[in-house]
Amino acid sequence: MNNILELQGKITPNQKLRTSRCCTDVDMPATLIHGSKPGKTVLITAGIHGCEYCSIQAAIELADELQPADICGTLLIIHIANPSGFSKRLPEVVAEDRKNLNRVFPGKEDGSQAERIAWHITEVQRTADFYIDMHGGDLHESMHPFVYIPGVAEPHITQAARDAAKALSVDIRVLSRATSGAYNSAAILGIPSMLVERGGNGTVSKAEVDAYKRDIRSVLAHLGTLPESYLISAAERANQVELANVVYLESAHGGCWHPCVEPGQCVSPQQPLGEIRSSFGEVVHRYAAEQPGTVLYMTASLAVEKGTPLVAYG
Repeated sequence: MNNILELQGKITPNQKLRTSRCCTDVDMPATLIHGSKPGKTVLITAGIHGCEYCSIQAAIELADELQPADICGTLLIIHIANPSGFSKRLPEVVAEDRKNLNRVFPGKEDGSQAERIAWHITEVQRTADFYIDMHGGDLHESMHPFVYIPGVAEPHITQAARDAAKALSVDIRVLSRATSGAYNSAAILGIPSMLVERGGNGTVSKAEVDAYKRDIRSVLAHLGTLPESYLISAAERANQVELANVVYLESAHGGCWHPCVEPGQCVSPQQPLGEIRSSFGEVVHRYAAEQPGTVLYMTASLAVEKGTPLVAYG
């Protein structure tokens, strides 16, 4: 019995089950915890992008550390949603079809590998009361921790996500207008959801992993899944600012990327962000900020192709 939906129907209170094949045709590791007390059903995914390592490691550790006695309700943690991207160290895409899993939701039951994974996750989302998608900077990305909440949803769904996001220690909350991401798709289906961003550059930092776990536990406490003692106190939280207007700057040229800003840095209009140079060192294009804002994430690698996201700020 490998399908997680079948497991959800058979697990009894105060049980913890693990499966390496969360979906019938994909080796997707997951942990299902049925708490000792009734409560919400919460779904957590990590590894939709297989090289966002801090999120994956945090999910693995949370699945190991949390026990049924800690939980009210049911908690399902999918450790690595894109196992082929993870094993082959591929930024963004699923190895079998080279599609970005986070751009194909709600997926197709008879589609390509990424579309089938998205479809399976969507079916599990339908059983949840809340959905948390764990992300971070990819192999080539540096990042300032922040959280996305869905803006294309019923107002009460967005507000539930906003209230939960305030339980995090991050200081920036982005109101998204996208529709194809895993958490956006869930919100459109009526499931409050969020996407948390932390870590990056292809590294696993113990400090970042620990901070990630603390944040997730705090959201679970807000939802009533964990005791209130796990909630990060208001005094410890940053003054969270919500951004509705974010610029996602993409490269108009391939070449060598030389940024002159860092994640978390505040920028003003016309402030230089970086430049593309040729392999002979000649400046091909210079980029400047269009509006004031804070740098959320950026490409940290030297090599970039045309269309590469260079800097996101808002």
